[in-house]
Amino acid sequence: MCTRGQKTQELVALDREGNDAARSEICRVYGERVRWMVRIRMGKELRSKFESIDLVQDTLIQALSRLNQFTYTDEGDFVRWLATIAENELRDNLRKLRAEKRDVRRDVPLEDCRSTTGCGYVGIPGLMRTTTPSIIASRQEDLARLEQAIDQLKPEYRDVIVWIKIEGLSCEEIGQRVGKSADAVRMLATRAMAALTTAFQRVS
Repeated sequence: MCTRGQKTQELVALDREGNDAARSEICRVYGERVRWMVRIRMGKELRSKFESIDLVQDTLIQALSRLNQFTYTDEGDFVRWLATIAENELRDNLRKLRAEKRDVRRDVPLEDCRSTTGCGYVGIPGLMRTTTPSIIASRQEDLARLEQAIDQLKPEYRDVIVWIKIEGLSCEEIGQRVGKSADAVRMLATRAMAALTTAFQRVS
């Protein structure tokens, strides 16, 4: 039986051959993880103007269109590649939002917006295995509370949560990225998750 990483490698190869079923399967398997990448990093400013599903779909479309530029080594690299694209999509949209001289008459309520892209996905349960509020957030009624709690965190706390819980980086890998020891990263992660739990409990 092939591992998930081997399956992803096979799907990437099939997509490059023009296999539409492989493309849909990549969206299905990784769509939920990309959703968390977007949700956690989105912030209040973007969240007030955009539906996260649109940014998720834009990320997946960008990734699929660039698969021929990606050299597959393992699933971790693939997830981090998706995370980089998601961050770029968020950054580009935030820059455009701030650059616009928006007229109030141009604003449209979010409930009137519709997704303009067509890459659907089905969430995969269990991606974030933890006893913290991330499990509670799998229920739609608590998602808004989790977003409010995340918005209250320091940027370094949000980053370490994304790197560990979403991208699957080890403390050693994060340490190399930010110039800290693995033990320092573990302490940072512990503080980040404690802060998230506290903030979640305080949000009404």
